[in-house]
Amino acid sequence: MEKMMTARTAQYLLASVFFVLGGWCLVAPGMVIELAFTPAYRSSEPIVPLLMACFGAQAVIAGIFAAFSIFTRRTFLAYGIALLPFFVFDYWFYAVEPMLTEIGLLDVVGNIIMLWLCWIGWKRSDDAEHRIG
Repeated sequence: MEKMMTARTAQYLLASVFFVLGGWCLVAPGMVIELAFTPAYRSSEPIVPLLMACFGAQAVIAGIFAAFSIFTRRTFLAYGIALLPFFVFDYWFYAVEPMLTEIGLLDVVGNIIMLWLCWIGWKRSDDAEHRIG
């Protein structure tokens, strides 16, 4: 599958991770809080679902930028590098300060997928750059 994927396809799939996970936070913030956070860190304060929905809205906006921008090798490289601190975040809030549940680790899965797509897009974008401009 990797060999058949173009840089543009990798870009659209990268955007889809933002749409799926961010959309879930936006549309069903209470479900995300219930499933992704350990009981000790759940709150019944009315602001919490609003904050989760805002987080999801930001992710959806990131997906829109990812889907409708022109990606170059540098764009894929920058996205990939920018993802690295999120692995530290996920590790910390799962293993050190146990705030995330196993379902909360879907963030890690999304980040792994996006990192893989950045790698593919970076490798494939040479040809795509020549066709674009």
